[in-house]
Amino acid sequence: MTRIARYFPILTWGRSYGRDTFSDDLLAAVIVTIMLIPQSLAYALLAGMPPEAGLYASIVPILLYAVFGTSRALAVGPVAIVSLMTAAALGQVAEQGTVGYATAALTLAALSGAILLAMGLFRLGFLANFLSHPVIAGFITASGIIIALGQLRHILGIGGGGDTVVELLEGLARNLTQTNLPTLVIGAGATAFLFWVRRGLKPMLRRMGLGPRLADVATKAGPVAAVVATTLAVWLLDLTARGVAVVGAVPQSLPPLTLPDLSPGLIGQLALPALLISVIGFVESISVAQTLAAKKRERVNPDQELIGLGAANLGAAFTGGFPVTGGFSRSVVNFDAGARTPAAGAYTAAGLAIAALALTPLIHFLPTATLAATIIVAVLSLVDFDILRRSWAYSRADFTAVAATMAVTLIFGVEAGVSSGVAVSILLYLFRTSRPHIAEVGRVPGTEHFRNIHRHAVETDPSIVTLRVDESLYFANARFLEDHILDRVAGDEALRHVILQCTAINEIDLSALESLEAINRRLDEMGTKLHLSEVKGPVMDRLKRAHFLDDLTGQVFLSQHAAVCALSAADEPPARSIA
Repeated sequence: MTRIARYFPILTWGRSYGRDTFSDDLLAAVIVTIMLIPQSLAYALLAGMPPEAGLYASIVPILLYAVFGTSRALAVGPVAIVSLMTAAALGQVAEQGTVGYATAALTLAALSGAILLAMGLFRLGFLANFLSHPVIAGFITASGIIIALGQLRHILGIGGGGDTVVELLEGLARNLTQTNLPTLVIGAGATAFLFWVRRGLKPMLRRMGLGPRLADVATKAGPVAAVVATTLAVWLLDLTARGVAVVGAVPQSLPPLTLPDLSPGLIGQLALPALLISVIGFVESISVAQTLAAKKRERVNPDQELIGLGAANLGAAFTGGFPVTGGFSRSVVNFDAGARTPAAGAYTAAGLAIAALALTPLIHFLPTATLAATIIVAVLSLVDFDILRRSWAYSRADFTAVAATMAVTLIFGVEAGVSSGVAVSILLYLFRTSRPHIAEVGRVPGTEHFRNIHRHAVETDPSIVTLRVDESLYFANARFLEDHILDRVAGDEALRHVILQCTAINEIDLSALESLEAINRRLDEMGTKLHLSEVKGPVMDRLKRAHFLDDLTGQVFLSQHAAVCALSAADEPPARSIA
């Protein structure tokens, strides 16, 4: 039963589900549903899908995540970044508005679901660690800029489009003279209103004496108010006759049963975008889930989260949706509204199903400019230019990763941006670890502690040099260590012992072992012995499998203090002090 519950977390939290939990989850679901109706429609627009696809992608996927997911607050559905990546991927294989485009979206969701499910079953969640936080921050910031620029054409009521900043700016400049004034008024007004709702509505309602819970609900319902007001304006003033684009007819139905196209050709075209969407979506989702879980001293299982997100995406693929993941804003709203279990997501799905059945006729005259305003307000909160200043001040390498990811994303598009971010992160890691910090250390007077001779007043012995390597040894840095030691030893006639303090060495691969053997031979030829100190157990176990310890000219000491005492007593050298 425990093994089954591991893959079906609902069996764990479901056993203790009670009336109080139900009321809290239901209230949270009402608040999130109000927020998700316009947001789901807007993200479908961003993905290039018909508006009902946004609702479909928010129903069955949420139900499946409630069964398989471990986070009690994560709200799954369409999100801005994944929707943008979906549009970028599908634009390469089909034209928006065609049956082929919608089918490709199903295939992309199915591939993403299969990848996530496989990663979860094989416990490959660690692969997401190859996307560092600076890379993610740079990618999200650049993607937010692209999304906001891409929605400006809907605010202005003009044509255009593109996948990069250059293409988007060219399209805006080329079509700016065709701006539709009523559309601009609606779009700009909705954008300004939504920004004010985010910052000013709740404080105003609190000053008016409204309770914190009601004020919060009213604030979350701000986008719905914008939808209602602009839809009524278009309908009453017959603005469609003046060129205002609207959502139009939306099917009044529950999510249909759909089948993705699993032809080898299409799978080959979408495999890489599906992998990138899966990794980005998982990183965004797990970071939100872990942050919210920590606030209640709960834990989420990353590998089970992969299974939950995989099931959600497979659900989207077979019910007319597109790729989904856990969203930051909706999850925070879900958490703040008091959700206590994933059942809140199931109730949200029920609310959205009711909306798909009963409310879709009411959004016929909903202007696309309002949906664009919803997207712009949502994504601009993700833009963080301060990451450039902070990374520059802290680490030039991290700044390089951030700047490169942002630049490539803005100029070449989201797929190239995230791929370059991963590549830059790996290359910078290899560069840093290929030139590890190697400190020459001495003993702090009156203690058994050893510190860098350039930072502390320490005692040293002219016949002994101790080098502390602050990195594991592997193929990329083995030669660097070899050169560093031989350069240090060259010309020092008094030197008789070299001690490698291995405090920070967690691994020695075969290439590094061969370098240690070469160092041992070269030092022996110079009349100098090589010693090791403070070698960790797993590293020692690995060394014992080779002949290195048999050929070692010196000894292996349990501590650096023991090594210096033993070797100093053997040679009886005069001590000197270095400040």
